[in-house]
Amino acid sequence: MNITRYAAALTLACALPLTALAAAPAIVRHKIPNSDFPIALAVTLPPGTTPHFISGQVPPVVDKAADPNSPAAFGDTKMQTVGVLTKIKEVLQGMGLTMGDVVKMQVFLVGDPAKNGRADIAGFMAGYTQFFGGAQPNLPARAVVQVAGLSNPGWFVEIEVVAAKK
Repeated sequence: MNITRYAAALTLACALPLTALAAAPAIVRHKIPNSDFPIALAVTLPPGTTPHFISGQVPPVVDKAADPNSPAAFGDTKMQTVGVLTKIKEVLQGMGLTMGDVVKMQVFLVGDPAKNGRADIAGFMAGYTQFFGGAQPNLPARAVVQVAGLSNPGWFVEIEVVAAKK
């Protein structure tokens, strides 16, 4: 093969993957019909998308003087949600990802004794909407469940996520 043909073949071989990437479908976030609730009904990942599974994160201590096994050490549900999502944001940033890359979220809430043992959904949503919806419109598919407890009796919130990047 002469050098001209080789160069033309190499140029074509290098251009094809770039063309394929440019034409590749994007991650699709299916909206909930007739709703502005800040979650996706579903998320579709096209072939070639890399998923990243982030382990459950728990709230940071906000009051070092408080009993480390008490809600006073970690704050209320809203404060814990903001703390957990901030930790997730930092984990993602360390991987070259953003909160906008989160496609699935599993939330575990413990009932708050101050709320008659019911999960503080309003507090959770007040923290959640600081990260999802509004200025950051890439919404994840999400489930929120109330659990009997987490491994520290002071924790009301644990969140695990799946992020994906094309």
